[in-house]
Parts: sequence; C-alpha cells; structure tokens
Amino acid sequence: MAGRSILIVDDEAPIREMIAVALEMAGYDSFEAENAQQAHAIIVDRKPDLILLDWMLPGTSGIELARRLKRDELTDSIPIIMLTAK
Repeated sequence: MAGRSILIVDDEAPIREMIAVALEMAGYDSFEAENAQQAHAIIVDRKPDLILLDWMLPGTSGIELARRLKRDELTDSIPIIMLTAK
C-alpha cells in the first residue's frame, strides 16, 4: 500500500487519531483536518487517494464539502467515505 494516502476529516481529535493509527498499521499514509477549510487546503495541495469525511463538521458540513469536491473537475475523482455518529 506504499504511497497510498488518506485524508481524515473529523472535528474530534481522538477519532482522527484512532483512525490514523489503524491506517498506519495497515500501511497507509494519512493526513488530518479538523474542519472543511483545512481539508480543502490539504486536498488541493496533496491530492489524497481517499477522503474519510465526517458528516457533521463545524461551519461547512461534510456533505457540503463533498458536494463542492464532486463539482470540481480537479477533485471529482477522489473517492469519499462519509463517517457519522448518527
């Protein structure tokens, strides 16, 4: 899995850290963002292979970020898995 990167977007640090540890153990590189604005900057700069995106984020929701990414031809091909506690 070398070279595969996953962006974890969640406003709760313990959840991001738990997911990051599991991904690291599985051989993935991961990046973390706590809100949609940070996530968008990382996505543009690093172009992750997958985004794990929390549904409920402060400010711009995960759903709105996903919609924005899917409308942009530079990011529309990045797979997104939505996470939620609901």
